[in-house]
Amino acid sequence: MTRIAFVGLGNMGGPMAANLVKAGHQVSGFDLSEASVKVAVEAGVRGTSALSDAVRDAECVITMLPKGQHVIAVWRDLTTLLAEDTLVIDCSTIDVESARNAHKLAEVMNCISLDAPVSGGTGGAAAGTLTFMVGGSEKAFALGRPILEAMGKKIVHCGAAGAGQAAKICNNMILGISMIGVCEAFGLAEKLGLSHQALFDVASTSSGQCWSLTTYCPVPGPVPTSPANNDYKPGFAAALMLKDLTLSQEASKQSGAATPLGAHAASLYEEFEKAGHGGDDFSAIIHMLREKAGG
Repeated sequence: MTRIAFVGLGNMGGPMAANLVKAGHQVSGFDLSEASVKVAVEAGVRGTSALSDAVRDAECVITMLPKGQHVIAVWRDLTTLLAEDTLVIDCSTIDVESARNAHKLAEVMNCISLDAPVSGGTGGAAAGTLTFMVGGSEKAFALGRPILEAMGKKIVHCGAAGAGQAAKICNNMILGISMIGVCEAFGLAEKLGLSHQALFDVASTSSGQCWSLTTYCPVPGPVPTSPANNDYKPGFAAALMLKDLTLSQEASKQSGAATPLGAHAASLYEEFEKAGHGGDDFSAIIHMLREKAGG
């Protein structure tokens, strides 16, 4: 059993903390939302009203927060609260620079740190089947892996500090681009009189095959578990896809990489969010593409 403090108990963090409890760990939780803390308490997490209370005597601290600025603010507070050699893991999806700065704060604390963003959405968080993309030293990864395994099924060490965030940003840029491509293909098929099922049967077993098609098909029918069959309730909200695509474009500018499709995908999701659909599943962008065609 490890004494773990979990900071950020929202739609992702709450179920992740609950799975740590199920794995036999002693978990204290903190969140600015009292409602989120209440739900976590019902799952066996010890609720706290202050960060200092949550992390007291913790052997490991996990953060799951919206943006890099929030992670840096919390980790700065931790510099006066944690004992040396505490393992600190950030599971948020943030920019690479902030992730690296968080690791530097851990060095100031003489603590061990990992950036470990996740893939798998709220369903994966609840089921404990997340994929973790991990950045940090070999020593830190060895210490963190058993804890991450209580929340996920695939744990990948991507490299040094910040490498986990880099992998997450690149992966989700692929996802955003591919989903738009799949949506465009179904829109074209509709105009040509081809049924959804026919296109799916062909593309899912040939060169058009991809996760956005075979697991997360953006039209009802072919994949019963996709959000398209549940009125496009998220899974993975369009606002979160826009966040990740924006991070990819910030990284592209900083690194000098050419990502024209990533930039165009970001602009389309920005348009979709501004139209009031940030809370819809990201696959629902097919509606906007149909509207552009007058469909």
